Amino acid sequence: VQLQASGGGSVQAGGSLRLSCAGPGHTSSAWTMGWFRQAPGKEREFVSAIAWRGSPTYYAEAVRGRFTISRDNAKNTVFLQMNSLKPDDTAVYYCAGRSRGGLSALYGNADYDYWGQGTLVTVSS
Repeated sequence: VQLQASGGGSVQAGGSLRLSCAGPGHTSSAWTMGWFRQAPGKEREFVSAIAWRGSPTYYAEAVRGRFTISRDNAKNTVFLQMNSLKPDDTAVYYCAGRSRGGLSALYGNADYDYWGQGTLVTVSS
């Protein structure tokens, strides 16, 4: 199973980008979906997650208030709207799918079953 992430690019600080993640098919509309990121020399970290119904949503403190996660289950697609971008947001962003039930553990890499290939976001000062 492969997720397809897209939408990365280069922007200046204060700019915006919207990432998209296409699921493999109808079954992914029932998954909890998440976004992670990995900056150069750092470990991959949690960014945001969304339950299959579209709520609740979860955010890392570093992006809360600037990023918004959403999903369109009819299109098997999850979005990450990123506003007020900062140089510290520079990273490869990965989408992830969790086919297991439950929302108690969503912040670790091992909490997800499927991963996309990553899309690079570069924010210049």
